[in-house]
Amino acid sequence: MSKKVVVGMSGGVDSAVAALLLKRQGYEVVGLFMKNWEDDDTEDGYCPAKQDFMDVLAVADKIGIEVEAVNFAKEYRERVFALFLREYQAGRTPNPDVLCNSEIKFKAFLDHALNLGADAIATGHYARVRERDGLFELLKAEDGGKDQSYFLHRLNQAQLSRAMFPLGEIYKREVREIAREAGLPVHAKKDSTGICFIGERPFREFLSRYLPKQPGDMETPEGKVVGQHEGLAYHTIGQRQGLGIGGQGEPWFVAGKDMARNVLIVVQGHDHPALLKDRLTAADLSWVSGQAPHAGWVYGAKVRYRQADAPCSISYLDGESCVVDFPQPQWAVTPGQSVVVYESEVCLGGGVIQ
Repeated sequence: MSKKVVVGMSGGVDSAVAALLLKRQGYEVVGLFMKNWEDDDTEDGYCPAKQDFMDVLAVADKIGIEVEAVNFAKEYRERVFALFLREYQAGRTPNPDVLCNSEIKFKAFLDHALNLGADAIATGHYARVRERDGLFELLKAEDGGKDQSYFLHRLNQAQLSRAMFPLGEIYKREVREIAREAGLPVHAKKDSTGICFIGERPFREFLSRYLPKQPGDMETPEGKVVGQHEGLAYHTIGQRQGLGIGGQGEPWFVAGKDMARNVLIVVQGHDHPALLKDRLTAADLSWVSGQAPHAGWVYGAKVRYRQADAPCSISYLDGESCVVDFPQPQWAVTPGQSVVVYESEVCLGGGVIQ
């Protein structure tokens, strides 16, 4: 009896090759296409779910596997999107991909796959799982430039024990080559960016459908008004584009939000002291092993995806929150984003920056 693996297939090259590799390894593979968003078949065409599903069907036909489509839009709205909007309203910048992985792909999808009789689920994420002494570890991908363990840091032991990441050991360039040689119709398809459920549409325009504009002043830390904003929710710490502040000198960046006064704090210059922080507080902590990292030990941490690990130490306030200290100040530490802690290649988990 071969092991049954249900692969989450998005219509992209990564999940297609993940399915192909598992099939070649002798697993019984079933593809699952998740529809997470209902308002995506509009004329603006930003989130072409129909085209993605057609691509999944074409890939499945080529490699000889069954495919099922499942609609998780209700779960998505309740578990991810509602929190997403609440966070933006509170002036924070949430990371929907982190939430999507922990709540949809490795909860709703995992439950569905187990009901189909699956032994495991697989995705096209660039990460690895290792079992040591009965404990499942989440590891960085071999391809450091594509590693996605940051987005998977909230997975627990039960989820990781059922998870497979077939691309964890190979490089992106090899993935495209494998797809091309196998004649997969998506071998040259552009990687999707954008948010996991809405695709690549203009973000401020999307957000304004749900959060009305609330114009206010843009001020320097000294209180000088230098422009107007349309709503604090539409801006994030470290943002440079779209501020519309003219004049001479260095570019302007968002450095903070005064929610009580509806004022956006802006500064000039990438390395302005207001953009640098050597300490942060994190809450809603989630540790992969179930055990928190040791207080006072030196670890590596990322305060954003695509950042090198920065040395840090952790001290605990209580079971729910911690303080992370960095010897070197970190740029644009953003409330609502995740701080993710590593010990060498092992992702230990993390929390939400306060």
